[in-house]
Formats: sequence, structure tokens, C-alpha cells
Amino acid sequence: MTFSIAATDGAGRFGLAVTSSSPAVAARCTHLRDGVGAVSSQNITDPRLGALLLDELESGASAQEALDVVVARTPSAAYRQLVVLDARGDSAVFSGEHSLGVIGTAQGAGCVSAGNMLADSAVPQAICEAFAAADGALEVRLLAALRAGEAAGGEAGPVRSAGLSVVSGHGWRDTDLRVDWHEDPVAELGRLLEIWLPQREDYVVRGLDPASSVGYGVPGDER
Repeated sequence: MTFSIAATDGAGRFGLAVTSSSPAVAARCTHLRDGVGAVSSQNITDPRLGALLLDELESGASAQEALDVVVARTPSAAYRQLVVLDARGDSAVFSGEHSLGVIGTAQGAGCVSAGNMLADSAVPQAICEAFAAADGALEVRLLAALRAGEAAGGEAGPVRSAGLSVVSGHGWRDTDLRVDWHEDPVAELGRLLEIWLPQREDYVVRGLDPASSVGYGVPGDER
């Protein structure tokens, strides 16, 4: 019920964008860790697998090695679809035999995409190609990829939730946007990103060095 892309800008930022017919998809599927990589645990989702995969990556395993270890240790792996991107930008993807509907996967330079219950198995390839062709911040490229997935047919039915998250080495997700139930969640995600991106670095500064941060510009913020 989901399609996603995990990607890196090659400069230390890792991100994931995802959309689904289910509510609150990003809450379950998105797993990121500074300096380690990006993971999506999707299909019949077990969110615990995201942390296990990131732990393997952090221990020094490659994307494929981490995936092989976790799949081998997971009795329910046949019901899971897993997307893994490591710190080197290498990727691996797994679709268990009980993945739902039409499935598809694709890997590109610094990106990997997978989906289930798709309108067309070529959707992930369109996602990776759009990411490679897009310019700008990692968030902008991830959104372009998600939009391309929709344009290529997307999920077989309408999607209702979407999310886009990025880590940049600060110790938290400096971008973490979610649309949990909406008639056009990818478009709404784009609207939120337009609001967020001009302010993103201000919020990073507020976390790292509050004494030098700019004001909030809201009622009650008198200094």
C-alpha cells in the first residue's frame, strides 16, 4: 500500500519520502540515522525492522549485508518490503513473497525506491530517474521523485498520507514533514515544504546556538 524513495545528496544528508493509501504512513515506515543511512520498512509494516537495519549499518555492514542479516533473523520477512541506503550511498531492497499486489523496485546513484500495490511495476524506476534529474536541496529532489511516482501511476488506488524527512548530522531530523490523512497528500506535502524550507536553517541554529538565533516573529516574541 506504499511507495517510497530513500536517498542521499552525497554530502552527508540522508532522506526518505513515502506515500500510501493508509493513514500516517511516515510514522511507521521512515527510519533515518545521522551518518548511517536511511531505511523504509513497508508493505505489512513492522517498524521495529527499521532500527534493526540501521543498527547493522552503524556496526559497519553494507546495505546488502544489513538486509541479509535482518531478513534471515525475521520469521515474518515474507510479509515485508524493506528499502536500505547506507552511508556510502549503496542500496539494497527486499520484497517478501507475500508483498501485496503489483510490486516494483529500482536502484540509482545514491537512491533506492520500492513500492507495493502499484498501478505499474515501473513506478519505482520513474521515481529514481526523477530524483537523478532534479536539482536543489535533497528535500526538493525527494518531493520531485514522489511526484514522478504519482505521475507514473502511483498506487493502484488513491493515496491518503505522505511524509518527507531528512537528517543532516545535527542529531535530529532537520526536516520532518507529515500529511497523515488528505485527499491529495503529495500536493499538500509540497505546500508544507514551501513553508518549511526557508525556515529550516533558522531552526537548526535555534537548536545548536540559541543565543545567536533570530526571533520567531510571532506575538509574544518581544526581545
